[in-house]
Amino acid sequence: MRLRTAWFTIALALALLMSLHPAHAQQRGRVPHVGVLAAISSGTAFPYIEAGRQGLREHGYTEGQNIAIEYRWAEGGLDRLPDLAVELVRLKVDIIVAAGDPAIHAAKQATSTIPIVMVAVGEPVRSGFVSSLARPGGNMTGLSFLSVELAGKRFELLKEAIPKASRFAVLWNPDNPVGAPGFRATQTAARALGATLQSFEVRNAQEIEHAISALTLERADALIVLTDPLTWIHQRRITELAAKGRLPSIFELREYVDSGGLMSYGPSLVLMVRRAAAFVDKILKGARPSDLPVEQPTTIEFVINLRTARAVGVTIPRSLFLRADQVIGGPTRRGPGY
Repeated sequence: MRLRTAWFTIALALALLMSLHPAHAQQRGRVPHVGVLAAISSGTAFPYIEAGRQGLREHGYTEGQNIAIEYRWAEGGLDRLPDLAVELVRLKVDIIVAAGDPAIHAAKQATSTIPIVMVAVGEPVRSGFVSSLARPGGNMTGLSFLSVELAGKRFELLKEAIPKASRFAVLWNPDNPVGAPGFRATQTAARALGATLQSFEVRNAQEIEHAISALTLERADALIVLTDPLTWIHQRRITELAAKGRLPSIFELREYVDSGGLMSYGPSLVLMVRRAAAFVDKILKGARPSDLPVEQPTTIEFVINLRTARAVGVTIPRSLFLRADQVIGGPTRRGPGY
C-alpha cells in the first residue's frame, strides 16, 4: 500500500510539473501565442513579418494554424512602447519578440516572467538586459546587433570612399539608449583618423529637416546616420535631403541604401528576424531564456549604391567595390549569410 501511495504521489507531482512546462501547452493542443513588439510602422514591417514567418515554417510552425502572433507596432512613437508591451502581457502571450533597444526595454519593464527574445539589441550587457552573452540569466535572450562595435568600421569605410573629407556629421537620437555609445565610438574613430566630427541630435521629423539643412550650410563633407526608430521611419526623407545637399552618407542597415543612401555596413535585419524563430522554437519546447546564449551576427553585409554615388559626385574606389557584398546599380558580388 505504501509503495502504491508513493508511486501515486510521484505521478501527481510529475503531472503538475508538466502542466507548467511550455511544451505541455502544445501537447494538449493549445496554440502558443507569440507577441511581437517593435517601434517601426506597420507599413514598413512586411519584409520582417515574412522573414519571421519563414523562420517559423523552418521549425514547423504556420501562423494561424499551430501558432498565433499578436503584432504591436509603435508607428515610430517610442512613448507608445510601454503601453503596447503591457498590452501583450495582459494577453498572456507565451513569448514576446522585441525588436530594437526601445522595444526591448519596454518589454523588460512590463514582465520579468514571460520569455523575451531580443532582436537587434545594441548592447545587451551594458543595457542591463542580460548578465552576459553566454549566460543571459533572467527571462531574456536573443540576437545582438553589434551597433556600437561596428561604428568605427563604418567611419573608416566612409573615409576611404572620400579620402579628402575632413568634416563629418553624425545624425543620432539621444533618446535611444544606444545613441550615445554609438556616437562616442564614431567619435573615437574620427579622432584616430584626424577628422572633425559634429553631432546633430534629432528627436522628431522637424529636427531631422533642420539638422540636415544646417550641416549642408556648414559644408560637412559626409553624413553618418545611426539607426533608430525615428531615422528608420524617415529614412527616405533623410536620403533625399542628403542627395539634394550632395552629402555622401553611410548607415548601419542596407534598407537605408535601398532608399537612396550611399553605403551601409552592418548585419542583415531580415536574417536576424528569421533567426529569432529558432529561439521561439527552443523556448516553446521548454528551453529557458537564461540558458540560451545571446547570438552575434557572423556575417556583416557591405552595400554600395552606385546611382547615389553618381548623384552626389563620389567616385567609389575599386578597393571598396571589391569588398562590397552588393552594389546597387552594379553587379552583385555575393549574398550575405548568418
